[in-house]
Amino acid sequence: MTSPPLAYRRIFAFWLPLAGTWLMMAVEGPYLAAIIARLPEATINLAAFGVAFAFAIIIESPVIMLMSASTALVEDAASYRALRRFAFGLAGLVTAVQLLVLLPPVFDAIAGLLRLPADVADLTHGALAILLPWPAAIAYRRFRQGLLIRHHQTRRVAYGTVIRVAAMSLTAIGTFLATGLPGASVGALALSAAVVTEALASRLMSRQIVAELLDRPRPAERMATLRLRALVGFYAPLGLTTFIALSAQPLVTFFMGRARFPVESLAVLPVIHGLTFIFRAVGLSYLEVVIALLGPRREHFARLRNFAGLLAMAATAGLSAIALTPLADVWFRTISGLSPELTEFALLPLAILAVFPALSVALHLQRGVLVHARHTRPTARATALEVLTVAAALAVTIHGLGLAGAVAASIAILAGRVVGVSWLVAPCVRVLRARPATETSAQDETDAASTRAIG
Repeated sequence: MTSPPLAYRRIFAFWLPLAGTWLMMAVEGPYLAAIIARLPEATINLAAFGVAFAFAIIIESPVIMLMSASTALVEDAASYRALRRFAFGLAGLVTAVQLLVLLPPVFDAIAGLLRLPADVADLTHGALAILLPWPAAIAYRRFRQGLLIRHHQTRRVAYGTVIRVAAMSLTAIGTFLATGLPGASVGALALSAAVVTEALASRLMSRQIVAELLDRPRPAERMATLRLRALVGFYAPLGLTTFIALSAQPLVTFFMGRARFPVESLAVLPVIHGLTFIFRAVGLSYLEVVIALLGPRREHFARLRNFAGLLAMAATAGLSAIALTPLADVWFRTISGLSPELTEFALLPLAILAVFPALSVALHLQRGVLVHARHTRPTARATALEVLTVAAALAVTIHGLGLAGAVAASIAILAGRVVGVSWLVAPCVRVLRARPATETSAQDETDAASTRAIG
């Protein structure tokens, strides 16, 4: 018996709060950059905040996919407890890594490798120390948010982000007015306060769901619990995907130190990233939508694909309307507070990235299909290929063509995403043509073992 078609209205209602969540998070970067740009020594503080944020993001990258894993896997007491243990262990591990990076000999070696100026390096170290609560708080709230999404309570995810933005704003403004902290530290303190507050809010909002899960035993014909080996087999490619993807940011930072106009490039890239993130958030928010709504036999793919096409066109049109018109000057100078020189420097890199939001939607549609099918390995392979493409393109554009750092970075990032999306086409086609994972043994041994253990 076939299920009725998935209504576009339902997709929209499910997606909109998640999109709002990502959009609110996307505003954080430009908002904090605008505050830092209005504080003393804006250029070096913007550069230091961008580097510290890049460090923090790559360190916490393994926990990012906990929301997708929670959405896909947690259905009863045993699976809740198993993934919770896994999430806590992962959070402890990434926090330990950040502590290791903060050790002066380790940090000094990394700063030397990146060729950071001494003043930028000092500010970066202080900001990264303030961001120490970041990875554990992110892990916990994404695990809890996945529970909300699985139970179709996406509005509560958005409410949590409203609380996060409010906490960030109060902290940033209060620190700005009441202390003499440098701009990079102001931004880091605001981010730390925001994620800790949102983690607590996510816990409160998911209490009832957790209580229901703990009263729901695993059926007798299913495994009593998830085996760690199977859980690692499912999650490791996802964690590796985000780690590899986010390593592109420090990789870009590494090349910026060797490009023309290095300080200017480091100063404008966080602002450009913040603006493009607003429109890329449309695609980022679609991953869990696909996982939750695709259906047990992937019968709703056509509707989800069509909706993704509309999102891609809308997001690219929105960014293009800013990047290719005088609105870019308004954004960079009036809103972000950049100087006329930095504004001029940022225009071409932004224009190059105008089509990036459409690729983001496509990528997360593909990833959603693969995670739903418990076939996670191709995502890591595609992301590795994407980052290798970014590195190769940076080498060519900086050392071969002598382009300014920000321009070279935009070209490389766009080229990498095109390659990554293209690589995932074939695995997605195979998944969609195959029978559901519970009826097929076509996957490799690790994926098959994970599928049996997960259910």
